[in-house]
Amino acid sequence: MTARPACVMLVAAEASGDALGAGLARALRRRLGDKVRFVGVGGALMAKEGVDSPFDIAELSVLGLFEGLAAYGRVVRRADETAALAARERPDVAVLIDSWGFTLRVAKRLRRLNPKLPLVKYVAPQVWASRPGRAKTLAGAVDHLLSINAFDAPYFEREGLPVTFVGNSALAKDFSAADPRRLRDHIGAGPDDPILLVLPGSRPAEIARVMPPFEDAVNLLKADRPKLQVVVPAASTVVDAVRARVAGWPHRAHVIEDDGLKLDAMKAATLALACSGTVTTELALAGCPMVVGYRIGDLTHAVLKHLIRTPYITLFNIAAQAFVAPELVQSECTGPKLAAELARRLDDPALREAQVAAQFAALDKMGRGGPDPAEAAAAAVIAVLDRQAAGRTLEA
Repeated sequence: MTARPACVMLVAAEASGDALGAGLARALRRRLGDKVRFVGVGGALMAKEGVDSPFDIAELSVLGLFEGLAAYGRVVRRADETAALAARERPDVAVLIDSWGFTLRVAKRLRRLNPKLPLVKYVAPQVWASRPGRAKTLAGAVDHLLSINAFDAPYFEREGLPVTFVGNSALAKDFSAADPRRLRDHIGAGPDDPILLVLPGSRPAEIARVMPPFEDAVNLLKADRPKLQVVVPAASTVVDAVRARVAGWPHRAHVIEDDGLKLDAMKAATLALACSGTVTTELALAGCPMVVGYRIGDLTHAVLKHLIRTPYITLFNIAAQAFVAPELVQSECTGPKLAAELARRLDDPALREAQVAAQFAALDKMGRGGPDPAEAAAAAVIAVLDRQAAGRTLEA
């Protein structure tokens, strides 16, 4: 390590990456104390850990191939600004978190700026599901990969990219302090009132596409179940859009932003209606059964359906190789179909219990109970820093 504090650049462009970056920053600070400082791009969680982002990452939460083309100019400008930040701060390592399109552009700029700067990618593109050529592309762009899935490594190692499996951070989510009664008190729910969580995603495009059928499903359920309590945990990247939509609902729903209350809600919920993403793993870990819905642009879907090599979009379904949680995607993601799947589970406690047991079994296959992924990622980043420092010593 160098005498001055090591400068670690963390770059995340979405809410899930923001959470990963914040966890990694905390783990690095626990290990290195005042011998590390952070720069980079991130959201509210990373800001709490000392990463002051030069711009709001919400505008980078782009969903879909054609939407990505429309946002190309904005993404390029922000990648240029990220590289300019690196030129000013001269980091010792850069960790590029998820967000394939944006972080790949950043990697190329950082490589041109400083060919000796170690570049670490945190979260692999899902080449086992589609577009396997990305493994070769990534191997040519970065120096090391931190993977969250045990089955990632062979795809990238055969391209010459070193891989460290660190595990899925969602599996390390700590629910020990979660209190279902606190959530019920917060929303004024009775002890026997059923609670439905509605999680419409963390990207603006997901709110635009997924929320309408989710709203329709909730309205259908509420018509027959007036005691059903509806809770909408909202990501910081989309909370204003979520509040605006929920304000127009014909019935009361509770939007929550507090991280502690979100954990309370996952433990308190009878059932969840969730947009595909990291939150499905967290819900499963909390013991919450769910129905998963997802929509992307029709043109994007038309292209991707010829590229996708797995019938599942939910990680624990992939691990189980079964539809443990039902997935209603694209034309199947409608209010009536979502409501029907939700109603079956609301009316059948045994079905909910069986689904929770199957979710737990799938989580075990994913590595539930293993080492803390943030700590494993921090150890890998420190090893990169140590190799970098040793190389400088030899050059001197």
